[in-house]
Amino acid sequence: MRSFLMLGAAAVAAAAAAQPKYVLYYDQYHTTDLPDKATAAGINYVITAFANSSLFTTEPSGVYTPFQPLDEIRALFDDGTKVCMAIGGWSDTAGFSAGAKTSQSRKLFAKNVAKTLDRLGYDCVDIDWEYPGGNGADYKTTPNSAKTSEIQTYPKLLAAIKAEIGKKELSIAVPGLERDMIAYTAKQVRKMNLVVDFVNVMTYDLMNRRDSVTAYQVSAEGTLKTINTYINRGFTPSKLVGGIPFYAKWFTTKKGVACTTSTGCATESLEAADGSDTGNSGSVTFEKGNFASAPANLTSSPDGSCGVGSSFKCGEGTCCSQYGYCGNTTAHCETGCQTGYGRCEGLNVLASFQKALAEGKTDTAAGAQWYWDSETSLYWSWDTPELIKQKISTLLGQGIGGFMAWSLGEDGYDWSHLKAMQEGIKSFKPTYGRHAKAHIGYRR
Repeated sequence: MRSFLMLGAAAVAAAAAAQPKYVLYYDQYHTTDLPDKATAAGINYVITAFANSSLFTTEPSGVYTPFQPLDEIRALFDDGTKVCMAIGGWSDTAGFSAGAKTSQSRKLFAKNVAKTLDRLGYDCVDIDWEYPGGNGADYKTTPNSAKTSEIQTYPKLLAAIKAEIGKKELSIAVPGLERDMIAYTAKQVRKMNLVVDFVNVMTYDLMNRRDSVTAYQVSAEGTLKTINTYINRGFTPSKLVGGIPFYAKWFTTKKGVACTTSTGCATESLEAADGSDTGNSGSVTFEKGNFASAPANLTSSPDGSCGVGSSFKCGEGTCCSQYGYCGNTTAHCETGCQTGYGRCEGLNVLASFQKALAEGKTDTAAGAQWYWDSETSLYWSWDTPELIKQKISTLLGQGIGGFMAWSLGEDGYDWSHLKAMQEGIKSFKPTYGRHAKAHIGYRR
């Protein structure tokens, strides 16, 4: 891909930051295999995930305890790397809804956030509400029509938080799909832009279980489309941080359909009528356990957890689901179940994953990697190290603020995706006075 500028009416007046943001989410489920300091060099923001939003809605507030002491986290990275507390995550909406509701609730929520940052020694906070205005995990049980007030109250909540935390930085995580940008209207984005320090754009999961035909879950083309949407709605380009997933996603295509094209193939039902997962899609991370057979020395699970990243297997006759829980339902035992960690009746997804990595195809026009496994009818989409470097070079050169990834420990097999990020960001040479453009793009 060669970059070019697709100019809008005028260039944005603000110069982009001299040093790109290099942001890694660090989650509580992937703390065993971590990069050495040389591999982690250059990361300037680490965001620990997650604190539950409901902790901040009461007086006194709930007590959040990080999954790892912050001094231990800081020791993993360069001196001066900022450590941020992420609040929320997928399916955590109740606390945000309650906290944003009134001026009093916003003030209380913000004060509790500020006190928690000070008590624990965090440098910054990341608000990960998925999603204000609707289309979250609960969209079938709580309709979007019941959440319309959040479109107006979310910017007010952010303003209250920024007022309380002062010089500490405030970031937000925002959706990659336009259909989920319900609260991110031009009017509201302009308000958010005044108070947030940067915006982590989830430019991945661009296909998910609410879709019915195959599409890339991550691509350069999709990233650019999302970034431009947010620029057009009012975010300063240099505040936008593009997203990279350290995982591949798979989707089951309809039986009898030969999926020989890169996108547009019909899928089996991916989401049930009540919004729950049908088990016909999922993800596989680039961590060590997904590149090897299950260890021989596994012990029986004491708490129902199992699978890659743990040392537990399920009891006799039970299955380990793709999400790491023991059980006997279809969701536990069929497609996506973890072979070697319990009984498994479904397709061997990890074998298909290895085939995809070996035989994957690159769509150079879209900047995407994909594969369709004809034996299992699984469609795969992911980012390669080379595509990551190209994407970083293109977008940083045009003025966005940096890149982030979800999540650190998910690339533990060989750190190739993290190293690609490191190389792409390190090789970028900022120019003093570099201006972000009102519209950005790339040429095939």
